[in-house]
Formats: sequence, C-alpha cells, structure tokens
Amino acid sequence: MLFLRRQLLPLLRLTSSLPSPIHHRALVLSTSTSTSASAAPFSLEGYLVAACGLAPAQARKAAQEALDEASKYSKRKAFEGRSWSRLSSTYNPDAILVLLSGVGLSRADIAAVVAADPLLLRSSPKNVSPRLLALRDRIGLSAPQIARFLLVGSRALRSGDVVPRIAFFISLYGSVEKLLAVMRKSCCILVYDLETVIKPNIALLRQCGVSVQQIAQLKARVLGVNPERMKELVVRAESLGVPRSSRIFWQAVTVVAQINEEKVAARLVLLKNALGCHESEAVAAVSKIPSILGLSEECLHRKIQFLIKEVGLGPQYILQRPGLFTCSLERKLVPRHRVMKLLQAKGLLNSNVGFYTFAKTREETFKLRYIECHKDSVPGLADAYATACGGVVPSAV
Repeated sequence: MLFLRRQLLPLLRLTSSLPSPIHHRALVLSTSTSTSASAAPFSLEGYLVAACGLAPAQARKAAQEALDEASKYSKRKAFEGRSWSRLSSTYNPDAILVLLSGVGLSRADIAAVVAADPLLLRSSPKNVSPRLLALRDRIGLSAPQIARFLLVGSRALRSGDVVPRIAFFISLYGSVEKLLAVMRKSCCILVYDLETVIKPNIALLRQCGVSVQQIAQLKARVLGVNPERMKELVVRAESLGVPRSSRIFWQAVTVVAQINEEKVAARLVLLKNALGCHESEAVAAVSKIPSILGLSEECLHRKIQFLIKEVGLGPQYILQRPGLFTCSLERKLVPRHRVMKLLQAKGLLNSNVGFYTFAKTREETFKLRYIECHKDSVPGLADAYATACGGVVPSAV
C-alpha cells in the first residue's frame, strides 16, 4: 500500500486542482492485488468487473473488443507485450479511474465510459490528465457533458490533444450539445486535421457560396475528405445542373460524395426510362432535388410505379415536382393516397387539391385539415390513416 501511494503521489499532485475524490473501489482493488500481482497476470475482464462494476458478460465483450481494436494497429504478439505493458498491473488503470472520478464522473458514468473504450485504461495518465482538465477548465464542459463526450470521443482524447478541434467545432456547430450530436453519428470528426483538411474544405465551400449554417449540416465524412477530392466534388455537383450560387449546392456536394459517377448515371437512366422523358428533363428534376440520387434504384422505381399506376400522375407532373421522391412510400405516399381516395369518394375534397399538395403537407396540418375535420362525415378515417401509416406496401406496388 505504501508503494502504491508513492507511485500515485505524483499523479495526485498533477491533478491537485481537481475536486479530488479518489476512486475508492480502485484503491481497494489495488491494495488487495498489489501483493499478488507477481503471482497472477492482470486480467482486463476481471478488472472491469471488480473495479469498474461491469457485468461479467459486458466485461467479457469489452475486453475482447479492446483486444480486437488494439490488434488492428499492431501485431498481436506486440499488442500482448509492449502495447499492453501498462496493464501488467492495476496501477495504470487505477490512475485513469482516479482521473475520471476527479473531473466529476460518477461510478455509473465511469463504468459506461470504460465499457465503451476499455483501451482508455491503458492510456498514459500523464497525457490523459491535462486533456481531461482542459475539457473542464478550457472548454467549460460540465461533468455530465464530459461523460457524454467520452462515450463517443475517448479514442480521440487518448490519441492526442483534441481541445483545439473541440473548440473549433463548437464554434462551427453552435454549441457543445450540437457537437456531441454530430459525434454520436460520426466520432471521426475529431480525427481530421484542422489546418490541412477541415479549414481548407470549409474555405473552398465558402468560396462556392455555401453558408456556415449549411456547412454545419454536412456529414462529418464529407467535411473530412481530402481537399483535392473536395475540389472534385464541387465540379461533380455543378455537373448535376446545380450552380454554386444555389442554396442547395451543399446538398449536391453531399450526394456526389456518397455515390460515384456510375451510380449517378444509372439513376438518371432509370428516371429517363421509367418516366419516358429526355435526359435533360431528368437532370432538371435532379437539379431541383439532388437528394433523389441518394435513393436506391429499387426505391426510385417503386415510387415511380406507384405515382403513375396507383395515383394516376403523368410523367411531366412528377418531373416538375421531384419533391414527391423525398416522401416515404410506406409512411406518407400510400397512406395519404388512401385518405385522398376516401375523401374524393365522399365528395369532400376540393378538385383543385393536387396529390403533391396532399403529400407534402406537414403532418400536423394534414391531420387537422383532412382527418379531424372529416371524422364525423367519414367514420373510421383516422383509424384507416393510422393503419395505413403503420402498414407495409405490397411488393407488387
């Protein structure tokens, strides 16, 4: 115990500005195992159960994931030897638990963080300590925010100083919570280099007239592409007939980043053949709603077939209103068409109301305008609509 205290003393001095509650269970485990460390090898799985409070099955899964992740970056033999040396005893993981507790994380928070990233226990406390302190003191994160950050960003934290990137992205997205939401979808956002990747890409998009608010809506992997590739994406986006000055140019960039030129060409051919139009008309429709190209060919084909055969729309009507393709077939187009037919059969729908208006009306407004006000005239209309929204479209549609 005296030996452990001597080893932890420099660490405790390093973190003296923290609230300083020491992780009691970690120290108890250190006391009980320090005398037997030479007799039994360190078991990550056992430590996750005893010191971190994970269930055995959860600890087993986490330990295996840690092994698998570390093995990706080094040969297994090296991983089990040099790369895993910091876990030859409980000293290093105990120190990490002290640091996590010191910035205010509860035992439940620590268990969740360690379960999400067991390799955090292998990190150097000397490196982790100032980074954790910076999250609290420089960025201003609260203890709950630090816990949520570590659930998705601990790998970035143990890899280097992430504070400059966090500060930059908070300014881009507008708040810590919005950054955390982005990280939950793509934690890689903190991996990209600011000076050589993120900032040059943002500068290029700004030159194209894309606003900061629109840039903030780009997926992380799009924002983090190689700057040379970003230049290619800009050119490809323009080739879709979307000028740089357009307010939807950023959407076109997103689409071409997700699908290659061959798939773009294939979807344009599908639109041309299914709607019996010229290629220029298909391109014109895409230039209005670039996200059409992000739909699978099967999805596009089924929507076109439904709109033509079931709803009775003409190809030109569809081409001039490509927003119809952004509606879910199962959850919007089919249910609303059924309501439309019921109201038409009762003579309760104005003949001037087209299907596009019917399909694109916001849900709350739609229910008030077409469901609630006709519930007495058409008994069961609300139930029919709810059932249709929860149903599955037959494969023949």
